[in-house]
Amino acid sequence: MDVIKSIEHEQLKSKVPDIKVGDTIRVHQRIKEGNRERIQVFEGIVIKKQNGGLNETFTVRRVAYGVGVEKTFLIHSPLVEKVELVRVGKVRRAKLYYLRDRVGKAAKTKENVGADLKREDVVVKEEMPVEETKTKSEETTTTEAKTEATETVEEVKEVVEKAEEAKTEEKVEDKKEEAKADKENK
Repeated sequence: MDVIKSIEHEQLKSKVPDIKVGDTIRVHQRIKEGNRERIQVFEGIVIKKQNGGLNETFTVRRVAYGVGVEKTFLIHSPLVEKVELVRVGKVRRAKLYYLRDRVGKAAKTKENVGADLKREDVVVKEEMPVEETKTKSEETTTTEAKTEATETVEEVKEVVEKAEEAKTEEKVEDKKEEAKADKENK
């Protein structure tokens, strides 16, 4: 297997939600604001799915406060926590761009009443076959590369810790100077 495919295979999620165009879904997305993380839910109709593999995306459309909003999500993104199926749509097209021109109830799809809302997630990632024809020299070079990588990671962590300590020391000194200036002003 070539290098690119092996790297992409590592990034794939093991289970992917089974969503189809026309379904109404809730996408739970992780959003980071400063130091805090929260989950934001975006509910709407899937108007298209495209690409494949690691680059597979789906676009969800909803009308919020009279304005149409479309968001495109990567299926394999680590920021997408989970996808809930709200209702199954009954459509005969692959792309539902015509919903953009519609307003109100006309902007909905028909519901497939007899459909099962408990679709199973599709298993995408299975264990890759490991090639057993490695020679001992290849094994030693890979272990050496791993140890070098861990050493460099540890060095980077040390540098980051030192930089953080220096920042905190600078902040303390700044506070002391501000306190002295306040005392002098009084």
